[in-house]
Amino acid sequence: MNIRLFLIVCLAAFAAGSLSSCNTVVGMGRDIQRVGQGFENTAHWKRF
Repeated sequence: MNIRLFLIVCLAAFAAGSLSSCNTVVGMGRDIQRVGQGFENTAHWKRF
C-alpha cells in the first residue's frame, strides 16, 4: 500500500512540474522570437 501511495505522489509531483514549466517554455520561446525579429528588422534597415 505504501508503494502505491508513493507512486501517486511522484506522478502528481511530475504532473505539477510539467504543467508549470509549460508557461516558462512558452515565455522563453516568445522572448527568443522577439530577439530574432529584432535581428531581422536590423538586417532589413541596414544594407551593406
